[in-house]
Formats: sequence, structure tokens, C-alpha cells
Amino acid sequence: MAGVQLTDTHCHLDSARFDPDREAVIARAREAGVRRILVPALDLESSQRILTLVEGARGLFAAVGIHPTSPGEVAASHIETLRTLVASGSVVAIGEIGLDYYWVHEPSLQSQQQAALRMQLDLAAACGLPVVLHMREKDDADHGACAEDMLRIVESWVRALRADGAAIADRPGVLHSFSGTLETAMAAIELGFYIGVTGPITFPTAAHRRAVISRLPIERLLIETDSPYLAPQAHRGRRNEPAFVAHIADRIAQIQARPQAQVAEVTSRNAARLFAWGEPD
Repeated sequence: MAGVQLTDTHCHLDSARFDPDREAVIARAREAGVRRILVPALDLESSQRILTLVEGARGLFAAVGIHPTSPGEVAASHIETLRTLVASGSVVAIGEIGLDYYWVHEPSLQSQQQAALRMQLDLAAACGLPVVLHMREKDDADHGACAEDMLRIVESWVRALRADGAAIADRPGVLHSFSGTLETAMAAIELGFYIGVTGPITFPTAAHRRAVISRLPIERLLIETDSPYLAPQAHRGRRNEPAFVAHIADRIAQIQARPQAQVAEVTSRNAARLFAWGEPD
């Protein structure tokens, strides 16, 4: 995809797996045409680490938040710490937040996750920032209680945003690394969300994901690597990195019978609108 400009809207560039060659990874991404990279957090420690990483770095942007599988209950003090980090001015989203019933099966802990999600959604509303949502079902099913709880919670949140006339009401966030049903995706899109597409769409066994993506409007898609995880088929078994986002864009182009350059252009424009970070350098 020579000459096109790509965006990786989900890359854990702060991961220790990048410590040996992080600058080289960023350089390879730029050589591959990646002009914007969103680096989402998993907890308070990574939130702070990411802010240090993106400070003064061209094309790198931060999201701060507490992942649903991060240990411990999220307290008001954690939210205040996140609020302080947002005030630094380098944060474009709250995330990675959400629900995960794959690792967490106990109803009481799932309730804790829901409470943490609501608290961080309220923070996002107060700060005027979109959210990066993690959603994973028990046994990696394509639909279940996780999707139902997620849609119920975010629908209420978006309804409140609209009632308040909030600026982010029409760009509330993205469902990261989406693996659910067409019905869930369309319900999220109706609420204003984008759908994040990751490396598994390239796997031979991912016919269901491809079928869903084939029917979604490209104006609501984002491309993500989720590096260092979920490497696309061509690099499966290796550490993933943002330069590989081109494989995802190529697969979307094949699925939707579109030119590769169009997929790169539209998904990058979608990201710029969602995260309000302007046009690529």
C-alpha cells in the first residue's frame, strides 16, 4: 500500500515487549505509512507510562483508563487520578475500559466491572472524551451476557450525553477488536460508535468476523493492531507491531471490494473524527 496514510487506533506500544526496539518499531510503522497511533492504557501505572511515552512524540496519542481485568475494584480515588492525567492535555480518549466475561465468571466481579465501566464513562463525559471499549464474552462466544450488559450500559450513557447536548454524543467511542454479531455492531453504530477491526479478520477460521465486516459501513470502521497481540495471519506467532496494520486494511478492502487506498483513507479519517487529532502530518 505504497503512498497511503494509515492509522493504528489501538497499539500497546508501552508494553515491555517493545522495550528492546521501540524506536525501530515506530520507524517501521512510519515507513509503512502509519501516521497516527493511539496507545491505550490498562491501569493507572500504564496510563502514566503512556503519557511519558507520547510526550513530544509526533503521531503518538494517549488513552488512559483501567481495563476490566486489571486487579482490584476501581475506587473514586482511581477516577480522580485519571482525571488528573487527562488534565495533562495529551489524552484523546478514556480506555481501554469495558467488560470481560472471558476471564471473569463470578457475578460479583462482573458487577464490579460494570460499576468501574460506569464510573469511567462518567469521567469520559465530564472530560468530553470518547471511550475505547473492550468487550469479550465467556468462551469467546460471538454473543452473550457481556454484549447485552455492554449495550445496556452504553445506551443509557449515550442517551444521557444526547440529553445534555454533549459534544461527544455523536462520537462516543469505539468497540475495540470487535468479534460480536452483526446485530450488536449495528446497535453500537446506531448509538454513534465505531467498530475496531484487528488481525483475527485475516485468520482462515474467521469467516464469521469477515461476514460481519462485509456488511458494516466503512464510515464506521477503524483499523487496529492491538500490538503486541493478535498478529495478522502473515505474521502469526510473532510479536505484532503497528506496521502490520496494512494487512488489516488490505483484508477489509478484499471483503468489501474496495480499493486499498480508500480503506486507508476512510479509516484514517474516521479516527481523526473520533479522536479529534487533526489531519496526519
